[in-house]
Amino acid sequence: MVIPALEPIAWAAIVLAALFVGIGKTALPGIVTISVALFAAVLPARESTAALLILLLVGDLIAIRMYFHDADWAILKKLIPSVVVGVALGALFLYFVSDDVMRRSIGIILLFLMVLTLLLMKRESGETIRELFARRSIRSLYGALGGFTTMAANSGGPVMNLYFIASGFDMRRFLGTQAWFFFTVNVIKLPFSAGIGLMNAEILTTAAILIPVVLIGAFIGKIIVKQINQKVFNAIIIGLTVVSAFYLLVG
Repeated sequence: MVIPALEPIAWAAIVLAALFVGIGKTALPGIVTISVALFAAVLPARESTAALLILLLVGDLIAIRMYFHDADWAILKKLIPSVVVGVALGALFLYFVSDDVMRRSIGIILLFLMVLTLLLMKRESGETIRELFARRSIRSLYGALGGFTTMAANSGGPVMNLYFIASGFDMRRFLGTQAWFFFTVNVIKLPFSAGIGLMNAEILTTAAILIPVVLIGAFIGKIIVKQINQKVFNAIIIGLTVVSAFYLLVG
């Protein structure tokens, strides 16, 4: 086993990041952005996506178990084709561009989608906005950009969070659908990550050490989700999307 040579402060950062993965997957999806930031601060950007990918898969499996009966399979089946296209494009983007270009590009995408989504939600009634986001063109746009951003920087969560909120998902339906969605996407991402050389013994060891922390985070998330209502949940998701976009732009 190859134990990564990290300073104590670096280990503290990624332990906290792993805790947030567990909480994010089971209660507050947007908080995973903080995990992305912490991993990127400690590890090289590309390698950090590989280590975090493994932890995200663990979190996905826990969330699937918790919200097994709440997923919207009709939406999932319709989203997957455009997401696969987005993941492939994201892998190409990740291979050819620098870390700075990658982060800023995704930050711009998130800001654009956030403004677009909020404007549409403000202008249209609840029923109208749900009908709009059920259209194939809108669904394909969000699906492709979700796949692209999650492959390039593990930042697909904010994109899909906006889509699910605008589509009128309640908390459990949101968390259950997201769990299956990102589990599928993250499984698709594995061969791409391995193919461009992001997986190695040190990264795999780092992830293995942090898996128990993800489990603790998931337990905390289970408690949190029982204490908040839909309005607070939506506000937190939108707020964390803003944080995600600005972090990627200035980080």
